[in-house]
Amino acid sequence: MKILVIDAHPDSESFCRALAESYQKGAAEAGAECNLVHLNELEFNPMLGAGYRIPMSLEPDLLRIQEMIKDSEHIVFVYPNWWGTYPALLKGFLDRTFLPGFAFAHTNKAAAWDKLLRGRSGRLIVTMDTPKWYYHVGFNAPGHHAMKKCVMGYCGIKPVKTLIVTPVKNSTAEQRQLWLEKIYAIGKKDAK
Repeated sequence: MKILVIDAHPDSESFCRALAESYQKGAAEAGAECNLVHLNELEFNPMLGAGYRIPMSLEPDLLRIQEMIKDSEHIVFVYPNWWGTYPALLKGFLDRTFLPGFAFAHTNKAAAWDKLLRGRSGRLIVTMDTPKWYYHVGFNAPGHHAMKKCVMGYCGIKPVKTLIVTPVKNSTAEQRQLWLEKIYAIGKKDAK
């Protein structure tokens, strides 16, 4: 199994980073080829300047990540839920990387497109402080829908499983250790 883990938290000392590293460790120990990328360490302009009207050259880091995505069988995004969705760093990465001709291709039919990343599965590991039930009932889980359906599903990545880690803000060291162990075990399971 070839797995790509993308840590999309802008802070190098975040709990998301620890979760991503725990997942990678579990997957690697179970025999997967598991690469981990920290988006905050990449050099790229997150702004898709003119949309798709004027193509932008991809920076070397983004070209490398596109190759890693093409080479992977399972893609894991680890990020915090901010304002109901995800950080600007992840949005900029998606805008610049999941491009037409790479992730999808429009066809001559009005409501049809080719899903160029078919054959891959995915997982979302999302930290938040909002109670899980309220995020679903009160807000209708907009970030999960955006990532699962509008990004990954649109490109053909499925199934996509979601794991919510909450509430992080007032969690104890013991609770965080339990979450790290759970993510480690999920990494091992996903590797099989």
